[in-house]
Amino acid sequence: MTENNNFSFFQNRACEYFPCHEGVSEEDFNCLFCFCPLYALGRKCGGCCTYTEKGVKSCKACTFPHEKGNYDAILARYGDIADVVKRSDMEDI
Repeated sequence: MTENNNFSFFQNRACEYFPCHEGVSEEDFNCLFCFCPLYALGRKCGGCCTYTEKGVKSCKACTFPHEKGNYDAILARYGDIADVVKRSDMEDI
């Protein structure tokens, strides 16, 4: 587990939105994945997303990328993200 390494945790307490999600203590709130890399995985992201009436994915209630101990879990999904990108790129050919 890499949670004790400096690269796996970042906070920006000066951000006007900090903390941007409720449910994670301020001391453990990780800003490293401010824009969640798992967003592209849709419902399979592993978080608790919903969809608006217009069909837009909403991560308002999701704290998964902001929880201090989830760095390794997010990195473990990069293969899934790469697969989504490959499929999308193949559609353009």
